[in-house]
Parts: sequence; structure tokens; C-alpha cells
Amino acid sequence: MKNKKMAAYFFIVIVIAAVVVLIVGLSPEKEGEKTTIQPPVADKIEKELTIHGDTRIDPYFWLNQRENPKVIEYLKAENAYLEAMMKDTEGLQEKLFEEIIGRIKQTDMSVPYKKRGYYYYTRYEEGKEYPVYCRKKGSLEADEEILLNVNTMAEGFDYFHVTGLSVSPDNQMLSYGVDTVSRRKYTLRFKNLKTGELLDDEIPNTSGRAAWADDNRTVFYALKDETLRPYKIFRHVLETDAGRDDEIFHEADSTFNTYVFRSKSDKYIFIASDSTLSSEFQFLKTSDPQGTFRIVHPRERDLEYQVDHFQDHFYIRTNDQAKNFRLMKTPVEKTEKSNWTEVLPHREDVLLEGFEIFKDHLVVEERQDGLSQLRVKTWDGGSDYYMDMEEETYSVYISTNPEFDTPLLRYGYTSLTTPNSIYDFDMTTKEKTLLKREEVLGEFDPAGYHAERLYAPAKDGVRVPISLVYRKGLEKEGQNPLLLYGYGSYGASMDPSFRSDRLSLLDRGFIFAIAHIRGGQEMGRTWYEDGKLLKKKNTFTDFIACAEYLIEKKYTNPEKLFAQGGSAGGLLMGAVVNMKPGLFKGVIAAVPWVDVVTTMLDESIPLTTSEYDEWGNPNDKEYYDYMLSYSPYDNVTAQDYPNMLVTTGLHDSQVQYWEPAKWVAKLRELKTDNHLLLLHTNMEAGHSGASGRFRRYKETALMYAFMLDLLGIKE
Repeated sequence: MKNKKMAAYFFIVIVIAAVVVLIVGLSPEKEGEKTTIQPPVADKIEKELTIHGDTRIDPYFWLNQRENPKVIEYLKAENAYLEAMMKDTEGLQEKLFEEIIGRIKQTDMSVPYKKRGYYYYTRYEEGKEYPVYCRKKGSLEADEEILLNVNTMAEGFDYFHVTGLSVSPDNQMLSYGVDTVSRRKYTLRFKNLKTGELLDDEIPNTSGRAAWADDNRTVFYALKDETLRPYKIFRHVLETDAGRDDEIFHEADSTFNTYVFRSKSDKYIFIASDSTLSSEFQFLKTSDPQGTFRIVHPRERDLEYQVDHFQDHFYIRTNDQAKNFRLMKTPVEKTEKSNWTEVLPHREDVLLEGFEIFKDHLVVEERQDGLSQLRVKTWDGGSDYYMDMEEETYSVYISTNPEFDTPLLRYGYTSLTTPNSIYDFDMTTKEKTLLKREEVLGEFDPAGYHAERLYAPAKDGVRVPISLVYRKGLEKEGQNPLLLYGYGSYGASMDPSFRSDRLSLLDRGFIFAIAHIRGGQEMGRTWYEDGKLLKKKNTFTDFIACAEYLIEKKYTNPEKLFAQGGSAGGLLMGAVVNMKPGLFKGVIAAVPWVDVVTTMLDESIPLTTSEYDEWGNPNDKEYYDYMLSYSPYDNVTAQDYPNMLVTTGLHDSQVQYWEPAKWVAKLRELKTDNHLLLLHTNMEAGHSGASGRFRRYKETALMYAFMLDLLGIKE
């Protein structure tokens, strides 16, 4: 048997090698000191795509055939080409990888939080890739109880991810979701924490999370459809046939997602339905799992709201007559909008992002002038203040706070120079206690780095914030390598935060900068709305403006300027290299969404229908024409492009692998330069890359080596 396996193995190796030779065409050429080979050439099979009377020819449409052996051969050939072109950086990549993981404390533990008499925490063991989820009863000195050891569970899998851990009200049962493919379709599992027994109950194709009823046997969960949209809520009773579970709710509108969760008060289970522009909540008492859900307020176009419960009221964050949102409350028996009364008013210059309720205090997450802040109020009106932050550019957030009856707020703080830090803040005395700061091994000293905030003038005159960090002593004479990061979609704010792997760039003279461009929500709701739909191009021109401003102010120059973005940020990369290719020395596009029109016309692809209000529906000609005018794949032209590294995952559920593959193939066909164009496909992973704690940094090391090699920095 063993000899047969070995023979099969060598046969596969020979076949793959032959495929690579055939597709790549091994013909070494000397270019300075670098040995190159001819890049892969994808077959052109023309397919006509017609809409609104407009016919486009897509020669690489065939690459979406995941089961086609020729597709796999092409992706492997691209991987082989990347490996050959980056061969002389292998030592540097290994050094970077060891350097990066060498800063990570391998034996580590999160700050425990208390819930229902237990202290819950996550710890990591030296040399292990996955977390160990634990708890202790009553005190931190009690014996440890391991809920899940993911290292053991992941044995034999190339990819493994656990999510949604939730303990029943009696502390005896655990629900959680498992994904072994990286498609974000989780199988829901259950474990008896008293006996250690894993129940036979298995529910596939879920979001991976369950909400427990008070009977400790009934859970509610969301099922995903073929497009990966959570679209139905079911009720399951433990140790019964999941195939006969009761369907509680069907979200028939394909532009909405649905999910279910338990309130902080533990009194209610909520079913939420969300789209880009509207939302709807239903509620049921946790003590009545067989009861009927009631709607808080029926969905309305352009009405968004989120709900939590405290005492006799639901508290509601809403954009009703409030672009930047306001906080309302309503009696639990009178939930329609006509009964809502105001707790915190709307403000034109402050975005209300979230809230946390305590017995004596209300904590509000706000954003002003692009920076997050925490506001603390007492219910009796005796105190209302903002917590002090010490740096010019930073990020602060509410952490895990499962208890009502406490004066302590647990929050997190980080900046470009300060590792992630967890604090307990006494809301009465205003004293804060540092519980844990991410430990960076080695010689790291935050005082050796400087962070600052700039504002670049955009094309239409608005001021676009830029957060940046570099080693102290750096001269601003236009000769510094700089990596500019951007995203700019979905109202997601890219707050400045610390990453220890970034030190490998900063310590080699790099500046790292974040462009807080429109499409995010850093400067309020209008900032988001001015970077979506028919204003999407503001996102791209804002990023270009930030790059040009950094050059003008002599932080860098085009021969040392790099850009990076992923997913919708990969769309950003694709657009700016079409618009201003000479502005960058190199570009890293991670899992980039670049085939905008074709994807948004295909309702079978995950995220399409739920994002019409984000990008527009191309079945409407106005949106079709606008999207076509910036879609990176559709606007590749015969021009010089910068050096580019593009990454994807074969099992990506959000941006399908064929988008970057098609884009690279078309760039190879049309570009007029000899710059590097590399495609790396992770054949085992999806949108989030490799699973595990350390393996993901292999790709980070590749990205860093790509930039350092282009600058001639050899180690």
C-alpha cells in the first residue's frame, strides 16, 4: 500500500511539473541579476455578455469553472510563476516570517470576563496554531475547564475555524459552529460540558451561532442559502432530528440578511433582518421558546435601527430623522415607532456608533472629527463626560461587558504605536486599570515610533484624514518608502491600530499610512454616503489625493510609494492603477473585488442581491453605466502598470477566486510594461486566508518581501 501511494505521489508530481512547463513555458531570461521565466498565458475563450443593448466580450469568463481541471492547472501555474520570480527572496521571506512570529507571545491568554458565575477566557499554547477556549467556576484560582481545544479538533484539516461559542443559561451545554472549507458555512454542534459528550446533533449550512432559550434545550439559529445569505431562522430542540426543525422566519427579500441573538439582559431573543438601508427586529421572551415573535417596528425604506433591552424598555439606535443616528427608548409592550422617545439627540458633527447599558450608567460609542470616543452618562443625569484619550490618532472601543450591575466598563484601546490594551474603567471614580497590553517580544519600545494625523485636500476640496506612523528620526526629504492602505466601503471605518508584524517594515525605514477615504464612516454618515452608489468614484480620487499629498509633503516619492487594499479595498487598488498607474512603485491587491458589473449581475453569487444599495443594481442602466465606468476588470487598457502582487483563495465565499484570476489574465494580455505581475492562490483557504495563528504570516512575509525586493533591500 505504501509503495502504491509513493508511486501515485511521484506520478502526480511529474504531471504537475509537466503542466507547469506547458502552461508557463520555461524560458529563462536574464534581466540584471534577476532570472525570469515567461508568465502563464490563460486561454482566451470569448463569451458575449449583453445587457441594456450593450455587448461586452469577456475572454476569461471560463475561469469561473471551479471544477474544470484547466482552471486548477492555470492557478497552479500562476503559483509556480510567482515562486520562480520570488525565488531570490526566499531567504528574506523566511527571515521576515521568523521575525514576525518571533514578536508574538506564544503562550498567551485573554483577559477573563465573568458571566453567570464563570470566568471565560481564551489561551494559546507554544507552537500551536489554534486557541483553547476555557473557563473557571467562581474565581480565577479555580480548576480550569477546557470547553474546546481547537488544536485537537483541527488535526487532519488544511483549514479549520470555530465560531459562535455560546453557553446555555444553566452553564451545562455549549453550542458552536465549525467551518473546514473556508466558505463561511458552519456546521452547528453541541457539547455537554458536564459530561464532555459531543451530541449527535449536527446542523449544516448555518451562520455558526445559536441563541439559547431558558429551557436549556431549545436554540434558534440562521440557515444559509446557496448564495451564503442567512435567510431562514429555525428552532431546534437538542437530541431531536434537525431535519424536522421548525421554521420560525423566512427572510424572503433577497436584499436582506437575517440573524438571531440573545439580549444582554437574557430576557429576550431577537431576530434581526438587515439590508444596506433598512432593518427590522422581532422579539420573543427567552422563557417562552414555543411562543410567537413580535415585530418591534415594521421595516421601512431608509429606516435603520438596532435594539437592546434594559428593565422595562427597549433601547433603540436609529437614523429616524437623524442621519448620524440618535438613541431612543420604548416600553416593551409598545414598540412601534410612534412610541419611541428620545434619550440622546442627533448631532450634525457626531456619529452615534453604539451603546452599552449598565444599571447606573449608559456608555456611548461616538465618532467626531474622524476619531472614536467613549461618553459616559448616569441615568439620573448627575454625570455626563467623555473619557480622556492620550494620543493624536488612536482607536477606542467597548469590549466584553456581560453584566449590568457593575460600575466597571471594560474597554479596549490601541493606536499605531500602542499595542492593543484592555482596561477596566470605574465609571464613578474615573479610575482606569490596565488589565492586559499585547506583549511584543524583542526590543520593541513604543517611544521609538511617532504617529501623526494629516489632512489631504480631495479633488472637490474636502479634507481627507491620513493616519501615519514611522520610526522617530526619519527625515522627510521625499526618499522614504511608504505603504498607503485604504478600504473605503460599507461605512467601515479604518481606525488606526497597532500590528506587531508592521514593525518589520517600520524598522526598515518604511512609513505606514492609512487613507481614511470616503465610503468609510470616519467623518460621519455623510462621509459614507458620499463614497457609494453614484458617488463611488470619490473613494478612488480621495485615495489618489492622499498619495499625491504625501509625495507633495516629501514623505515619499512615486518610486518608493506602495499601495495596499483587500476585498472592496482591492476594488480600490484596481481602480487607482487604471486611473493613475504611474503614481505607485507597487500595489498589493488582496482578494480583490474587481469584476464589478459581471458579479453584480449574477444573483447566484454570495452578497450580490444584498448589496444593491451599496453599489447599485446594474439591471438599472444608470447604475450599469456608472459601475462599468470604474470596474477594474472592464477598464484594463494598454498602458504601463506598476508592479503588482494579487492574492486570492480558491474557496473564497465573498470575492470568488476567478475575479482576481481573470483580472491578472487580462492585465497580462494588455499591459505594456515589464513590471512584476504576480498572482498567489491559496488552494486550501478562502477570503480570510489561512487558518491558524501563525500560518497567515507566510503571506504577510511574501507581501513584505515583494516590496523590499523592488526597493533593492536584500537580506
